[in-house]
Amino acid sequence: MPKIMESIERSFALGLVVLGALLSMPVWAGSAIVLTPIKVSPHVYYFQGESGVASAANKGFMSNAGFVVTSDGVVVYDALATPALGMAMIAAIKKVTNQPIRKVVVGHYHADHVYGLQAFKKVGAELIAHEGGKLYLNSELAQLRLAQRKAEISPWVDDKTVILPADTWLNFEDKKPYRFELGGIRFQIIDSSGAHSSEDILLFVENDKVLFAGDIYFSGRIPFVGNADSRVWLKTLERLLDVKPHAVIPGHGRYSTNTVEDLQLTKIYLEYLRAKMGGAVQNLVGFEEAYQQTDWSRFENLPAFKAANRLNAFGTYILMEKESLEK
Repeated sequence: MPKIMESIERSFALGLVVLGALLSMPVWAGSAIVLTPIKVSPHVYYFQGESGVASAANKGFMSNAGFVVTSDGVVVYDALATPALGMAMIAAIKKVTNQPIRKVVVGHYHADHVYGLQAFKKVGAELIAHEGGKLYLNSELAQLRLAQRKAEISPWVDDKTVILPADTWLNFEDKKPYRFELGGIRFQIIDSSGAHSSEDILLFVENDKVLFAGDIYFSGRIPFVGNADSRVWLKTLERLLDVKPHAVIPGHGRYSTNTVEDLQLTKIYLEYLRAKMGGAVQNLVGFEEAYQQTDWSRFENLPAFKAANRLNAFGTYILMEKESLEK
């Protein structure tokens, strides 16, 4: 009898250990997310997030990321908005190729593009980013955003989620693209910093003429402008097609082969913000009044309008005040 009781006690103790281990695991580790890559060209694929903003319902999957398969490894652009999504990207890539993931190019350090980096770091990928990202990593804003995402999309972002620095920081002092080749595929990393963020970089796949444009270019939804410099952003849009891409993959929305036409939404929206908020500043109209007086009807039915438009308008109003003082 004592031996039977001892066996039961050991089984019970083992059960508690297993249960404790399961409870200590991130919830998302046991929650399968399956991503299906969209093939754009012979070597290029991407994952298209849902329209709108990050939420627990969409598991944070509201941005794009992609990858390029070469004969000597895989190059990834961006890592999506959660560690679980980063893991799902890796699983999807493994279904396409047996090649190892060599590099991850970070388009910019915004939450919806970088929280998946820790998954790629675990498989030994080199993280590459613009050195302007160091400012964000060391800022209070980065921690505030992380806390916000923990509250908004838990358990997909939790206490185990971290923001990783790059292994290689690019400075673009000579203003030229950073070029490299892997497995016969030629790449250009193009500096577009100062537009959407202080560290924007694009990735151009020369062989396939596909451009990963990050958040410089939004397709079918309202851009997130915030406190970005829309004047620089508009100039960047004018140069976006200098490499003459056959296809452009935006940070949000479907990829485009009608690039000139599809660029217009971002361009028109930025110009409209500047015109309306700039006019209000010039006429000494306060922001609240200016926002209420502005006709937003041409944009209000687009995804992310409710979440982003007021913040975009306020950031642009402050920018236009700054520009008026410069004059």
